[in-house]
Amino acid sequence: MNYKMIIQYDGTRYDGWQKQGNTDNTIQGKLEAILSKMAGMPIEVQGAGRTDAGVHALGQTANFHLPKGCVLTEDIRDYLNKYLPEDIGILEVEEAEERFHSRLNAREKVYRYRISTSSLKNVFERKYIYLLGEHLNVRAMEEAADELIGTHDFKSFCSNKRMKKSSVRKLNKIEITELEGELQITYAGEGFLYNMVRIMTGTLIEVGQGKRLPKEMQEILEGKDRALAGITAPARGLCLVEVVY
Repeated sequence: MNYKMIIQYDGTRYDGWQKQGNTDNTIQGKLEAILSKMAGMPIEVQGAGRTDAGVHALGQTANFHLPKGCVLTEDIRDYLNKYLPEDIGILEVEEAEERFHSRLNAREKVYRYRISTSSLKNVFERKYIYLLGEHLNVRAMEEAADELIGTHDFKSFCSNKRMKKSSVRKLNKIEITELEGELQITYAGEGFLYNMVRIMTGTLIEVGQGKRLPKEMQEILEGKDRALAGITAPARGLCLVEVVY
């Protein structure tokens, strides 16, 4: 049977979502290890998004298959939450259609990046926000963000130089919200390239600092060169908010 689950995690101490050969310290690896123990056989988990090391999730979606009758659906969440580390939590587990695939069936992914613009340092928030500590020109940032919305080749906003697949993606929304001492940038799109959200954020920050002009976004897109875009913003400020189906 196919199961869909929604996962929440603090990515601070993990090497990202995706299972890797040189480490078992990944979100996918932790989930597969416990599900395999529960089922008594190897279980593979498919995630909707491959979050980088240090990136968090409020609503990551994944799916996995178990033999029919192996365990009651309502017991899976409790079992996982009992044996997973405290910084990984399962919010929901439900039966899904057999052909459901968390990544291939996703229509939109929503990410949020948090930036502290306050000169005061909140040590209890440091794992979940980029402590920039300076005022940014939000109007200029919004003007630059408008240039990125739509279907473009985002090669300049990708860290994977060896990527051979298409780097064309559709970005549905970039929304910048001003809070007291904080900016939140929300991105919604059909899919994202490696480090794409963090590089877009770093570039928008440079616009907000006056280091770049909003009109440069078009030149960066057309140049298809990572060197043209801004810094890669730190992983800790980024969170996968939800996956829409």
